[in-house]
Amino acid sequence: MNTQASHASHGQLVKPTRSNTVFLVLFALGLVAPFAVYPTFLMKALCFGLFASAFNLLLGYVGLLSFGHAAFLGVAGYVCGMMVRDAGVTPELGIVAGTAAAASLGWVFGKLAIRRTGIYFAMITLALAQMVFFLALQMKATGGEDGFQGVPRGHLFGLIDMNNNIAMYYLVFAVFCIGFFVIHRTIHSPFGQILKAIRENEPRAISLGYDVDKFKLIAFVISAALAGMAGATKTLVFQLASLTDVHWHTSGEVVLMTLLGGLATVFGPLAGATVIVTLQNELADKVGSWVTVIMGVIFVLCVLMFRRGIVGELQALVKR
Repeated sequence: MNTQASHASHGQLVKPTRSNTVFLVLFALGLVAPFAVYPTFLMKALCFGLFASAFNLLLGYVGLLSFGHAAFLGVAGYVCGMMVRDAGVTPELGIVAGTAAAASLGWVFGKLAIRRTGIYFAMITLALAQMVFFLALQMKATGGEDGFQGVPRGHLFGLIDMNNNIAMYYLVFAVFCIGFFVIHRTIHSPFGQILKAIRENEPRAISLGYDVDKFKLIAFVISAALAGMAGATKTLVFQLASLTDVHWHTSGEVVLMTLLGGLATVFGPLAGATVIVTLQNELADKVGSWVTVIMGVIFVLCVLMFRRGIVGELQALVKR
């Protein structure tokens, strides 16, 4: 009996889970996607997918609504652009520099905002992000309203020409996979379980002896760093860092992506980002500025009828 039980237990351990199967399928699709779909569209979707996933780590698993995440996306983009264009570093070092800059800014934001909750936390992050927007607008180094233009894609490790769209796509895909892996491991680690405990019942987490502010700050910095990784990569793709990246509208957009895809789900933010980017690409030429109105209607419908988002509803359907 014991032998059979041990074999059964071993079989459960080695048997691939449904989540792992989805990972493998999506990874395989990602490898062949640029040969079937326009690579630049895919790269934009991956960059915003990583941005939304980073935001979801904070809102979905810690319960902190930040209205200033565009600051990390934009600052990392500017830093990456300056390093690649002006300092002449290779693109991978530019991405690392942008990520580090976003993590540092995240630590500053976190130190100032993390002791507040709810609407107060959201307003503090929004105010800090608006200060970053003002600096980006006024500083000559950022190019002001014209943005930071002419960022070369360069050569990866000094060898691979990133001006080739397919090569650039695989760099973006690799960055996305690294960021997504970090998020997945964070969520499914003991640290992630503590974050969920804080989200569900913060006073109880405090009573159990956890330094709640420290855990919140670490989560905030990780989220900011990954948002910065997405922003730095986006700058290389489009060879531009603009004021749009640090505008509050971008912070609102990532909230929409996360809620539309499914809050506190692993794949939800990627699904939401893909839907929003697709709508922007398909409708921009047809309806112009009405794209914003259409996205607003979708957001309202999602909140009223699909509270769990696309992936959340699908998961509930599968369980039923």
